Amino acid sequence: MIGFGLAVAAVALLALSPLFFDAYGVGLIVGLLGYVTLATAWAMFSGPTRYVSLATVAFFGVGAYTVAVLSEVLPWPLVLLSAAAVGSALALLVGLSTLRVAGIYFVIFSFGLAELIRQLITWYEVNVTGTLGRYIFLPLEPKHVLWQLLALGVVTLAIAALIERSRLGLALKAIGDDEVVAAHAGVNLARAKLMLFVLSATLITLVGAIQAPRWVYIEPAIVFNPQVSFLTVIMALLGGANRRWGPILGAVPLFLLFEWLGANFPNHFSIILGVLFILIVFALPDGVLAALEKLRRKEVRP
Repeated sequence: MIGFGLAVAAVALLALSPLFFDAYGVGLIVGLLGYVTLATAWAMFSGPTRYVSLATVAFFGVGAYTVAVLSEVLPWPLVLLSAAAVGSALALLVGLSTLRVAGIYFVIFSFGLAELIRQLITWYEVNVTGTLGRYIFLPLEPKHVLWQLLALGVVTLAIAALIERSRLGLALKAIGDDEVVAAHAGVNLARAKLMLFVLSATLITLVGAIQAPRWVYIEPAIVFNPQVSFLTVIMALLGGANRRWGPILGAVPLFLLFEWLGANFPNHFSIILGVLFILIVFALPDGVLAALEKLRRKEVRP
């Protein structure tokens, strides 16, 4: 109950933050909420299954471009529903064709998927529409984006908690431990992985869609930046992708750190990002929360 009360208080403070912060502060919170939701949605699938996906930015960018295309012809709620539908359809197509592979093959494919979609959209914009980017003019202020991201983040956490306690969550944990054993135990591997992959990708797509009005002008280089995928993975792994609060624990400090590094060391940011990724993988392979649990067990032992 204490944890639930703290969570409600945090949500309430974030909802009221536009009343106390200036434009920069609100923008910082918007970015933070975006990565918290991305890391949580990513961990929803990749945490229990141990399928490391680098396709986050593919769905994020598709969500943003859907808004750019439809924002002038549909009302905002229908634009978001359309973005979710496009993201779900893309995830279903990708999942049906790739979730039978695992390990390094899935990592390589997921990274290539993001680059393929970026190149296809770039080709279409240049050769068909005759432009490279699109403008988004919507009557949405930063505080509106903040509230929508906050709502999506709460929904994502609630879904993650429900899945963790469900039969699907148990099935996915079994898949992560050993797919062969899970299959012999009666788990429908393809269906379980596909369901959660589509759900995770749809939530990621909505993050891109909700944030799209912030940029006013978007192009493939902006919304398909591979950095989004790598930052999401690092944040989830740092906190612990297999823990309910792990992605948040990793996203909050790392986002603030990356903001500071980007402002003060823009020419060395990518190098620092790579070093941090290596350190987290080798020093904290299961995340901070798992490391703390191991320390507690050692202290309890006589």
